[in-house]
Amino acid sequence: MKQFKTGEELNSFLAQLQKKGLEAIPNGELDAHLSYQKHEKSLSSNARNGFSTKKVKTSYGESEVRVPRDREASFNPMIIPKRQSVVDGIENVTVSLYAKGMSVSDIEEQIREVYNFDVSTSTISRITESVANDIIAWQNRPLEPVYLIVWMDGIVFKVRENSKVVNKTIYLAVGLNRDGKKEVLGMWVGKNESASFWLGVLTDLKARGVEDILITATDTLNGFTQTIKNVFPESQTQICVVHQIRNSARYVVWKDKKEFSKDMKQIYDAPTKQAAKAALEDFANKWNSKYPYAVKS
Repeated sequence: MKQFKTGEELNSFLAQLQKKGLEAIPNGELDAHLSYQKHEKSLSSNARNGFSTKKVKTSYGESEVRVPRDREASFNPMIIPKRQSVVDGIENVTVSLYAKGMSVSDIEEQIREVYNFDVSTSTISRITESVANDIIAWQNRPLEPVYLIVWMDGIVFKVRENSKVVNKTIYLAVGLNRDGKKEVLGMWVGKNESASFWLGVLTDLKARGVEDILITATDTLNGFTQTIKNVFPESQTQICVVHQIRNSARYVVWKDKKEFSKDMKQIYDAPTKQAAKAALEDFANKWNSKYPYAVKS
């Protein structure tokens, strides 16, 4: 998530995911309302009647979504009720819905949270099926053959599972395509960040059409660089500057961190490799006696 340059970029991505969910969930609601699924034969006089558009407001801003209609106009979606433009309850579950690694029962549990148990089990099942199909399509969509940079990082969240709070890691890959635009390539759910799990992520990217990544930006996770080389042998791996700063600064006492970090900036902001080496030498002369491990890092 840190690879989004601004909060607006992150909110834009989350808003896109939320829009997909807000359009998929009412389709499942309509299946339950009509008692038959799309492309099946209607058992009553009522049937699907295309879509209408509606502007809704969420914590991520305003979106225009497509809402399914029925011929008798008796369908009133619970997630986006008629004559209501503010949607509550879905923001907290949207990201997890679109992450790989969630079973159908996991998705159903998230949907129940949205509806707060106010709907029947059969309705929840129909909604879950509708959303699951959209999720699978997003997770497996084809990718471009070449990305200039791919940032990869694992973010740990505390989540409730079987009445217990456990740590789970969302593995996130963000790619910079040849048009200069960032694209979230995928999200995957795991227990702990590891190079072996990243191998599965990279293999998934390759299976979806990625042939080469020019530069990968990662943290210093043990074995990560070699894992990338195993799948994309020509890719150049660059350690994330933010992770490097953190790794170095963890050896420094609090009262020195501000000055220490300011001096480090002269190294990674240097215009040339020679200037960076000179800045590193100055940095080492100043701090090596007090923090040798930090300087070495």
